[in-house]
Amino acid sequence: MIAALIRFSLIQRLMLLLAAAALAAGGVWAFSALPIDAFPDISPPQVQVIVKAPGLAPTEVESRITFPIEMEMQGIPNQRILRSTTKYALSNIVIDFEDGTDIYWARQQVSERLTQAREALPAGAEVVLSPISTPLSDIFMYRVKGEGYTNSELRTLQDWTIRLRLRTVDGVADVNSMGGFVRAFEVRPDPRRMASQGLSIDELERAIERNNRNAGGDRINRKDSMLLVRTLGQLRDADDLRRITVVTRSGAPVRVSDVAGVREGALVRYGGVTADGQGDAVTGLVLLRVGANSRTVVEAVKQELARLAPTLPKGVTIEPYYDRAELINAAVLTVEKALGEAVVLVVLVLIVLLGNLRAALTVALILPLSVLFTFILMKLFGVTANLMSLGGLAIAIGILVDAAVVVVENIHTQLAHAPKGVSRLHLVYRAVTEVATPVLSGILIIAIVFLPLFSLTGLEGRMFTPLALTIMFALLGSLLLSFTVIPVLASFLMRGGAHGEDRVLAAIKRVYLPVMRWALAHRKTAVGGALVALVLAAALFPFIGKEFMPVMDEGHTLVNLEKASDISLEASLALDAPIQKAVLEIPEVTGMLCRSGSDELRLDPMGFYQSDCFLQTTPRAEWGYGRETLHEKLRAKLEGFKGQGVEHGFSQPIDMRVSEMLSGVRADVAIKLLGDDFAVLEAKAGQLEELVKRTPGASDVFRARLSGQGYLTVDIKSELLARYGLNNEDVNDVVETAVGGKVVTEVIEGNRRFGVLLRYPEPARTSPADLERLLIKTTGGAMVPLGMVARVTEVDGPVLIQRESARRYVVTRANVEGRDVVSFVEDLKAAIEREVKLPQGYSIDYGGQFENQQRAAARLALVVPVSIMLIFFMLFLTFRSVRQAGLVILNIPFALIGGVVGLFVSGLYLSVPASVGFITLFGVAVLNGVVMVSYFNQLREAGRSVLQAVQEGAERRLRPVLMTALIASLGLVPMLLATGPGSELQRPLAVVVIGGLITSTLLTLILLPTLYAWLEGRAERRIKGSKGETP
Repeated sequence: MIAALIRFSLIQRLMLLLAAAALAAGGVWAFSALPIDAFPDISPPQVQVIVKAPGLAPTEVESRITFPIEMEMQGIPNQRILRSTTKYALSNIVIDFEDGTDIYWARQQVSERLTQAREALPAGAEVVLSPISTPLSDIFMYRVKGEGYTNSELRTLQDWTIRLRLRTVDGVADVNSMGGFVRAFEVRPDPRRMASQGLSIDELERAIERNNRNAGGDRINRKDSMLLVRTLGQLRDADDLRRITVVTRSGAPVRVSDVAGVREGALVRYGGVTADGQGDAVTGLVLLRVGANSRTVVEAVKQELARLAPTLPKGVTIEPYYDRAELINAAVLTVEKALGEAVVLVVLVLIVLLGNLRAALTVALILPLSVLFTFILMKLFGVTANLMSLGGLAIAIGILVDAAVVVVENIHTQLAHAPKGVSRLHLVYRAVTEVATPVLSGILIIAIVFLPLFSLTGLEGRMFTPLALTIMFALLGSLLLSFTVIPVLASFLMRGGAHGEDRVLAAIKRVYLPVMRWALAHRKTAVGGALVALVLAAALFPFIGKEFMPVMDEGHTLVNLEKASDISLEASLALDAPIQKAVLEIPEVTGMLCRSGSDELRLDPMGFYQSDCFLQTTPRAEWGYGRETLHEKLRAKLEGFKGQGVEHGFSQPIDMRVSEMLSGVRADVAIKLLGDDFAVLEAKAGQLEELVKRTPGASDVFRARLSGQGYLTVDIKSELLARYGLNNEDVNDVVETAVGGKVVTEVIEGNRRFGVLLRYPEPARTSPADLERLLIKTTGGAMVPLGMVARVTEVDGPVLIQRESARRYVVTRANVEGRDVVSFVEDLKAAIEREVKLPQGYSIDYGGQFENQQRAAARLALVVPVSIMLIFFMLFLTFRSVRQAGLVILNIPFALIGGVVGLFVSGLYLSVPASVGFITLFGVAVLNGVVMVSYFNQLREAGRSVLQAVQEGAERRLRPVLMTALIASLGLVPMLLATGPGSELQRPLAVVVIGGLITSTLLTLILLPTLYAWLEGRAERRIKGSKGETP
């Protein structure tokens, strides 16, 4: 089969060259059409249910909204996690589904269950599904600025002009608004004037509702023409509101203006934005639709904003403060640069070690062709060009040429010693078929080595599957091209005749051959030394820390602030200003924008006491220091606000969302205490927080707020209600509308709609005494103060209620600095087991990076041994010998030596990228062993003795083994030295492979011949002895 393919290629050389040209053209087109992003889509299929419940306290929202919806959502097929956050006026329920679940099917399932749950929800609760986006959809954020414009005018412009235009951009799921004031018409009843007219707030509400509608009376015919009939009763402005008649007394109308003030104001705010210490700001946030191309969408958004700019009012500008495209471009540039540098280094190694420019050029041509072949398959299989997929290609660069090196090196040797009268084509054919079996076995073995990556699940699976796919695509291309195009190119480019051995290889041989012969003569010493090195590496392993993934430097710093639990929104926003001014004193910080509370769509349900602050800085190259130093400077500024109850932590936009997506928490480690009773949860969480703070390495420790929110509780007395013929809803309606406020109708201005908010003025609703003076109208028309039928008291209650799998939990979160996450959690676990005694029914879960690291480690511990067994089986099929298969497999533990030492010396941790490095290392190490042992066997079949075969074979295979190791190592040097975004993920992988290849190559060149001679020599002597021959 392979021989026929090689023969066909060499017969149809012109056709093969045309096919190669077509492949190149197709690859260039595929690359230009590939979607480009910073990361693969690492979000699970997720549906978010958002319920806005104006005025309701967290306990009411939990019992009347969150719990009924959770009960309906349980049992949906493919559901993985059900998590909820309940806060003032808001319930946010997140349902994560298994990987591979169709998002539209999932949304349909949730919608059907919501239809059943809606009947149990309180009137006025607004239930919506989040846009079809992911937790990482925040791709572009901007601020709307305008000299001489109020924040209300800027917010109106954002909501009704900018947002509507950006939502038309293909790939945009929605545009979120935050900050400023949402324009509305405020109707503020005067309690005294209302009482004097004997009016209740309910009557005022009904009057406004019933005086705001145009109607259609169909049509009337007049002779041969037709007239359409319509009424004009719709409210147009504040004056129309004031003129509404509420009731008529003795023939005189009582209008809204007689009992209430009407003005243009704003709706009740649930969040706000401040910037640069100058107060309120208006912002927009573009959300990416699931499956859309981030970079393309960001560019389209920018183009739409450029088209929109001339139509905006004079002086209004839109200024971005977060642009995901910057990270995408920087991350992709990092890996593209590494890819380009790797190609250059590989070509240089080929020229130096082959000592023949034509041969080096022949091998080098496989690189662009394999890469272009990979781009075609990436396009066909829907793999985006991102940090991981292009990183896979950078890893593969060193492996791609292996097959071509072995093929071309053998062609080079055959042509150099060509007998007279034999055609070059025949020599090329013989050379390629001679190494076809080991090349095929080697490529298949490397493919098997990467199979464990396809078994990873969760975040690590979604992140590393594209890497494994691109490596597989590249290997397939390399194999096909090595048996087709490379022989054809060799037949054109390479020349026969004797070649003098190049000086570089001759110099290496002068060192290598004596060492190899010494090892053959002192087998026990050589093997013993290798075993000692293996034991020492094993002793170092426990000192290497473990983590899930290195933190990528995204180039943007996010400051997380937490204030007093019961702080008002206005006080929270006011406190941001001095913080921003203090931070702006750092020369490198040019801007600071803080978001507090919830956004318009309620996708990010923060409390008033929480703020996310985005920093704008000068270019990193101008700093003269790193991110950690910036954090130290920020801490020094923020420490001064601890006396005002402000706690701080640091994160990055994507890192924060990934952590939140994994465990519902924005931190490296999440310690979740699950239970039911608030008092127990509060007490035990306090103990946990102290233990976390005492654990070395903990930083930015936060405990989720449970209590600390003041409540004004109106305790309705049914026996008192009965005296006046009232019921509970009469009291509830007054409290909801007069205190909480209610949007009773809308005023339509063109295509824009503005709510009419009915609410008592603030002086009439600020204290328990004010609430007791609220008047309730009886059926007989009498006005009864609320204090006559209810008792108003001030109590402490929950500020936040979090639930997972229908159980309450409180979370303590922390970032880890100066040590690895796994050892941190292990120390913390031991301390908790010693010092914290949990009541029955309470449990602790550990989330965040630790949870994912444990899952990935457990999966790899199961799958990697299976992979090694498959490799052993492949080796057995190749050599038909258990002994020789075992001999090659020995490369794996000895390859680990360099990888482990590399991690230890560099101070890097054993993470998922480092594990991928070890997997890559296994493949290259085994491949070198296959090349060496196959050639030993060929020489023995040609009549050499074991010792002759080993000595001659080791010398002849020195060049391909060195080339394979050097190319694989140098191909990763650019990844090792890279400094841009994403380099943090690539560095552990490069360290492991480069370190491991050093020891693996030494083993292949020195120890493998020694062990082969030892084991095969004994077997040969045993066979001869059994036949009665003299050994």
